[in-house]
Amino acid sequence: MNTEIYLGLGGNLGDPPATFQQALKKIGHFAKVTKVSKLYKSKPYGFADQPVFYNAAAQLASELSPLDLLAQLQEVEKQLGKKVVRENGPRVIDLDLLVYADEVIDLPELTLPHPGTLDRDFVLKPLADLNPLLTHPAWNGQSLQSAMDQLKECFLIEVAEIIKI
Repeated sequence: MNTEIYLGLGGNLGDPPATFQQALKKIGHFAKVTKVSKLYKSKPYGFADQPVFYNAAAQLASELSPLDLLAQLQEVEKQLGKKVVRENGPRVIDLDLLVYADEVIDLPELTLPHPGTLDRDFVLKPLADLNPLLTHPAWNGQSLQSAMDQLKECFLIEVAEIIKI
């Protein structure tokens, strides 16, 4: 049985829309990409002195375990040239495993659902494009849409375009 999984894509170096398309193509070798959000531009989060970020989300189906999927996603990042210069700093690509069914995991290498998912518009809005009513047991019944309605800080600038898969 395939598991419903949500992935965040982010990047602000090179050509993020093209990099996202390459990433989704590579992900298609080990998971089925079932939906992709619109592409958003956002102000940098955390470390402000860097280029504007592009953000998107994808819905996946996979039989891989969360840790095996994470390893595959990290390999895609590596193939596409990801290098972490500093936390929340500039990068070619960032693939974040946001939600993996109803799994709750708290390990050094993986936390699910991804911390901060409900607090960041540049994560919430693309996810809400895919499934605004998505909830998770760890969110105490809160949906993506209700979390969007409660956001206090906004990083989103505009919708850039739609990613083709």
